[in-house]
Amino acid sequence: MTSPDYSDIQAAADRIAPFARVTPLLSSPHLDALVGGQIFVKAEPLQITGSFKFRGACNAVQMLGDDVKTVVAWSSGNHAQAVAMAAKMRGLKAIIVMPEDAPAIKKKNTKALGAEVVTYDRYNESREDIGKAIAEKEGAAIIPPYDFEPVIAGQGTIGKEIAEQSKAISITPDQVICCTGGGGLLAGLSLGLHHHWPDLSIYGAEPEGFDDFSRSLAAGERMGNAPDARSLCDAIVTNMPGEKTFPINQAHVTSGLVVSDDDALYAMAMAWAHLKIVVEPGGAVALAAALTGKIETASKTTVVVASGGNVDQPIFEQALKKLS
Repeated sequence: MTSPDYSDIQAAADRIAPFARVTPLLSSPHLDALVGGQIFVKAEPLQITGSFKFRGACNAVQMLGDDVKTVVAWSSGNHAQAVAMAAKMRGLKAIIVMPEDAPAIKKKNTKALGAEVVTYDRYNESREDIGKAIAEKEGAAIIPPYDFEPVIAGQGTIGKEIAEQSKAISITPDQVICCTGGGGLLAGLSLGLHHHWPDLSIYGAEPEGFDDFSRSLAAGERMGNAPDARSLCDAIVTNMPGEKTFPINQAHVTSGLVVSDDDALYAMAMAWAHLKIVVEPGGAVALAAALTGKIETASKTTVVVASGGNVDQPIFEQALKKLS
């Protein structure tokens, strides 16, 4: 497959329709008042396995030939669960390489879906090298978390849904904000949205210390993060934008936005209080950018993607303290 286009997103939407959920576009008068405009939240924590990752994983696994019996993936947790579920639905064995410090709920849920979990030290070992060695030994197909065309096309179904849902309620977004790590979601989303609204402003949101996309976009080339960087936003703490996703995002994304871990925790609290959804730190950075003034929202219609909700209880309790 060459770089995905809208026909690939449409094909992905048809392919995953029997398995994935069409997630709602939520709004709240309180949040509207807070930002001085309209804000709508695409609620991917309500997706199968609790994040947008199921879309891309399901599309990729459904595209595999019948000769494939085992799949291998590497992930901090959301792609892990997504591949495990997608593989289970096709009766395939899944082996997932996960960091030792991944949230306990993500490791537990991945194992509960029948996957074999192999852990590694994310700061001193290469998950890609470990995964490729396992795949070669097992004769398995690899489902990468973002730099893979079937995954990008699957994530693009979110953009397609946002456009269709917006038109159904007679709104036209002025801007869309989406979290980004490796860039698969942002790339797919941008392709899906720009098919409907070619001039729409799209922004990528990242946590402090992992603002590689923002810096890469400004520099015109892929930039990495400091090896000692740390963040609560485990789902999007990749080292640098993907080789395949970055050119797509260069062509479609206006700029990057950077938020703190505290901003993300605040957004998690606001999503729980006013939208009644549970969002994890990495899944809340787009909403955080809108709620904490990282972008102008007054008198505008802003759509943000809440990308996942797989959060350990102590971190969620920490977020809820932002309400007191």
